[in-house]
Amino acid sequence: MTQKKIPYFINPTIATKLTQMPGLETTVLTGLHGEMMMMALNTTLPGHTVPEHSHPHEQVGMVLAGKAILRIGDEERVMHKGDFYCIPSDVPHSDTCIGDKAFIMLDIFCPVREDFIEKLKQEADVEKEQEN
Repeated sequence: MTQKKIPYFINPTIATKLTQMPGLETTVLTGLHGEMMMMALNTTLPGHTVPEHSHPHEQVGMVLAGKAILRIGDEERVMHKGDFYCIPSDVPHSDTCIGDKAFIMLDIFCPVREDFIEKLKQEADVEKEQEN
């Protein structure tokens, strides 16, 4: 099996998208072609909260738009466009979008989020079943 070429330039308007839960939309920018890390745009919609969770992946990022309360471990902060954050492996975190604009984060995960890849495969399987 030949590995797909890793794209050098990324167009987010045609990148793979998934809805992780109501109010949380993810656009996977890298990590689907054998890369060692994954870059994604995570969008929390106004009035929504991403519940506290943790994962073994390191996560760093930057806020691209909107405003939210971001909780990492036992610290909480209101985050705005241009703010950066670092979430170590297995540290619980959550966010709540505040205001009327979506909270958009550019997240980088290491290693790649295999759970995202699995969810994308499941969604593709469901689409194939619906076509038949």
